[in-house]
Amino acid sequence: MNSVASHKFSARTQLSALLLAGTMLGAPVMAQEVAPPTVPAPAPEAAPAATTVQSITIVGNQRLEAQTILSYLRLRVGQRYDRSILDQALKDLAATELFKDFQITDNNGALTIEVTENPVINRVILEGNKRLKEDKIRPEIKLAPRQIFTRSKVRADVARIIELYKRQGRFAATVEPKMVSLDQNRVDVVFEINEGPKSKVRQISIIGNEKFSDGDLKDEMATKESGLLTILSSNTSYDPDRLAYDQQKLRLFYLQNGYADFRVISAVAELTSNKQDFIITYVVEEGERYKFGDVDVKSELRDFQPEMLKTLLPMKTGDWYDAKLVEDTVESLSETAGLFGYAFADINPEFRRDAETRTMQITFNVAESPRTYVERIDVNGNTLTHDKVVRREFRLNEGDAFNSFGIKRTENRINSLGYFQENLEIERKEGSAPDRIILETNVEEKPTGELSLSAGFSSIENFLLQASIRQRNFRGLGQQLQASVNYSSYSKSVELGFTEPYLFDRNISVGGSIYRRDLNSFNFINNDRQTTFQQVTTGFQLNAGVPLTEFMSFFGRYSLNYDDVTLDRGIYFFGNQCDPLVAGRYLCDAIGKRTTSLIGYTLAYDDRDNRLRPTRGQSLSLSQDFAGLGGSVKYVRTRANASKHFNLGSRFVLNVSAEGGYIYPFGSAPTPGSDKVRLTDRFFLGEPQMRGFDIRGVGPRVIRYSVDNTDPANPIVITEGDRDRGQIDDALGGRAYYQGRLELDIPLGTGAKELGLRPSIFLDVGSVFSVKRPTLTTLANFRETNPAAPGFGLIKSLCRNATTGTSQFADETTTTPPGGVPTGTGQYTSCPTGFSRLDPFEERFFGDSWMPRVAVGAGVNWNSPFGPFRIDFAYALRKEEGDDTKRFSFNVGTQF
Repeated sequence: MNSVASHKFSARTQLSALLLAGTMLGAPVMAQEVAPPTVPAPAPEAAPAATTVQSITIVGNQRLEAQTILSYLRLRVGQRYDRSILDQALKDLAATELFKDFQITDNNGALTIEVTENPVINRVILEGNKRLKEDKIRPEIKLAPRQIFTRSKVRADVARIIELYKRQGRFAATVEPKMVSLDQNRVDVVFEINEGPKSKVRQISIIGNEKFSDGDLKDEMATKESGLLTILSSNTSYDPDRLAYDQQKLRLFYLQNGYADFRVISAVAELTSNKQDFIITYVVEEGERYKFGDVDVKSELRDFQPEMLKTLLPMKTGDWYDAKLVEDTVESLSETAGLFGYAFADINPEFRRDAETRTMQITFNVAESPRTYVERIDVNGNTLTHDKVVRREFRLNEGDAFNSFGIKRTENRINSLGYFQENLEIERKEGSAPDRIILETNVEEKPTGELSLSAGFSSIENFLLQASIRQRNFRGLGQQLQASVNYSSYSKSVELGFTEPYLFDRNISVGGSIYRRDLNSFNFINNDRQTTFQQVTTGFQLNAGVPLTEFMSFFGRYSLNYDDVTLDRGIYFFGNQCDPLVAGRYLCDAIGKRTTSLIGYTLAYDDRDNRLRPTRGQSLSLSQDFAGLGGSVKYVRTRANASKHFNLGSRFVLNVSAEGGYIYPFGSAPTPGSDKVRLTDRFFLGEPQMRGFDIRGVGPRVIRYSVDNTDPANPIVITEGDRDRGQIDDALGGRAYYQGRLELDIPLGTGAKELGLRPSIFLDVGSVFSVKRPTLTTLANFRETNPAAPGFGLIKSLCRNATTGTSQFADETTTTPPGGVPTGTGQYTSCPTGFSRLDPFEERFFGDSWMPRVAVGAGVNWNSPFGPFRIDFAYALRKEEGDDTKRFSFNVGTQF
C-alpha cells in the first residue's frame, strides 16, 4: 500500500457555543448541542487490501504515557488491519474524552497517532449564585481541580445545578459554562448562573367538583396560591412532590366525607411564558356519596370476642363513610391485639360496596396468629451511652409476652431521656419462630453536654452574664452533673449539683446540690429600679426518689439554708435601728439572720408521652415541706400542681394547668403585730410566672405616696396616677396563692422548628393573698384638726436627728394680727438645729384579695445561643387596685 491513509477528528470547539440554557418544566437542559464526535465517512472507493501493522508511534502526548493511550485501542503491532479498524480506533480515542484533537497517519503499516490532550482543570468558579450558596452547589457538581476537562462532565454539572434551582422553585434559572484557557494546558471552568425569580403558583384551578367549593379543596392542599395573604408562606412555590401529595390530600378529604369512588383524573402544572408562575389544573371525578352499612368483626383469636369488639367500633350503620376512621380502627384493633400478646396480628377490612343503596359494608377480619414472646432486645447506634441506660427504660424483658402498651410506654420513656433523636420508635422484627419477636432500638445519639458562656439583657434583670457546664448523660450512665455561675443586677448565684438516677442499678434516684444565692429585691420609682433588701442564702439540698407504680413516684428531700437579710443602713436605718417610718414595719421585720432546716416530700403522678416536650398526658403532684427540724424558722408549706396536655392534631398542643399553695406558720411573730410568716418565706406572683403583670406585681402590697403640703388646710396625696412624685411600691406576698394557665402551642414550618421557635397563645389566671395587715405610717400620724376648717387636716412636717435617731414635729410658724395675740398658721416648716426635715407621706395597703387576676397574650420560646429565650405580649383583663401590670416582657436564661 503506497498511499497514505489519514483520518482526523478535531474537537476544537468553544464550550460556550455547545451548551445552551434549559427550557421549561421537564425540558432537556441543552436546547441545542453539537453532535458527538464521529469519524467522517470516506469517499466510496474500492476496499483496499488488508495489510499488517508494522509500528505504532504516539506523538503529542504530555501527561499520558504512550502505553496508556495504546491500552485504549485495539491496534497491535503485527495485526492485520484495514480502514474499518482505523475508523474504530478513532472512535475509541473519542470515547476516552481525554483528547480535544487526534488523528492517525498510515505510512505503509507504520501508524502514527497524533493527539492533543484535553486540558487540566485549574479552578471551578461559580458566579451569580446568591440564593444558593456555594456549600449547597459544590457537593453536587463533579468537576474539580486537577481533573481532566471533558464536555460530558460539564453538561452533567450544568444539569445538576439547574435541578438544584428547580428544587428551590426557580425554574427560570439558567447556567452558562465558560472555559478560560491558561498556560501549561490548564483551564478555569466558570459557571455563570442566572438564578431568575422564584416560580410561584399563580392559580390553582379545579374542574369537576360540585359537592365542595374550590376554597374548601384548596384549604386541604399544602400548595397555596401566591397573594397578599400568603406572602410569608413557603408553600406558594411549585414543587412536583407537593403536587403529588396534594392529590393524596384531596383523595383523603373526599374519602373522609363518604365519596368512596373519588379520583383525580389529571393534575397538570403549566409554566407561564415568562417562567415566573405556574398554573395548576386538577380534573376530578367526585362520584356518589356512601354511608356505612353493616359493620362486623370476625376474629380467629381466642382472646378476641367479636361481640365485645363490635360494640367498641367507632362507626355506626347509617353514618357517612369515612376511610380515615376505618384506617384508625384497624390500627386500634392492632394495638388491642398487642395488649394480648399478638404482635403480628393480621387485621384486614373487607369492603362490600352496594351501588344501589350507596352503602359500604365492612367486616374486620382478625386472622389467627400465635401469641408472641420477646426473643431478644437489640440496642444499636449508641456509642457513648451504655446499653443498660436504654434497657432499663424497657417495660418488657426478654422472654416476656409481647405487649403493645409496654412498647409504647418504653418509647415514651426513652424519648424523655433527651439523649437520642426525637420521636424514636422501636422496630418489631420476626424472631427465629412464628411466636418470637425481636425488638430493635436504633438510636442516634445527640450531644448531651452543654458548655455555655453567654451574656444578654432581660427586662427583669437588665444585664446578665451566665457561665455553666452541664452533662445530662455523664460517663454515658445517665448521671447528671452541673455547675453554674450567674451574675446580674438582680441576682448572683453559684451552684454545683449531681444526680444519679439509678443507684446501684436499682430504680432509686439520689442527688444533691450546694449553692450560694445573692438576691436583691427591688421596686421601680419613675422607671428607676430601687433595691429594697438583700438576701444571701447559703445551703445544700439532698434528695432521693423511688417509683411506686409505673406512673407514680415518691421523692424526699432535706435542705439546710442560712439566710442573711439586710437593708441599706444609709437609707433605712437611723442610729442602729431599722426605721419603720422609712423602710416600713413589714420590711424591718424581715431583716436578720436565720437558719432553715427543712424536710419535705413530693408525691407525683406523670403519664405524659414526653417530659421534655409533651403532646399528651397529664401530671399531678402534691408537695409538703416542714421547716422546724432545728433552725429558727418553723412552718409547713403545702403545694399542689396539675397539668394536662391535649394533642389537637396537626401538631397543635393544648396545655391546661393549675397550681396552688399555702404556708401554715408555727411559733410567734418576728415582732409583735407582724405576720408570723416572714416576708422572704411567702408566696409571690407575677412575671415570669404570670404574664401581663410585673415582677411580684400581683397580691398584697404597700404603696407610699408623697403628699403635696402647699396648702396645709387641704393637703393633696399624690396617687398612683402621678408616678413622678416619688411613689414607693413594695410587694408583701401572701400565705396562699393559686394560678391557672391555658396555653396553645402553634406549629410552624420545618425551618422555624429547626431554629427552636415555638409560639403560643395563653390565658393566665391567679392570685396571692392572706397576709396580716401591716402597721402603716399614714397621713393621720401628722394631722391636726383645724378649728377654722372642720373636716380638714393640717400636715405637720416631721424632723429627724440622724445622730440620735429621735423624731419631733417641725416648729409651727406664727402670725400676729395687728393689735392681737400671735396664732399658729398650721405650717410646720422649721426644724430645730441638728434635725433634718422629712417630706410628709401616706401609706396605703392594697391587693389582699383572693379574686382572680386575668391576662391574655401571645409569646414565643426560642432556644437561642444565650440560652432559653422567651418573649411575651400580654394584656391584663382583670386586676385589683394596686397591682402592677406589664404588656411586654422577655427573659433570657433560667431564673433563680
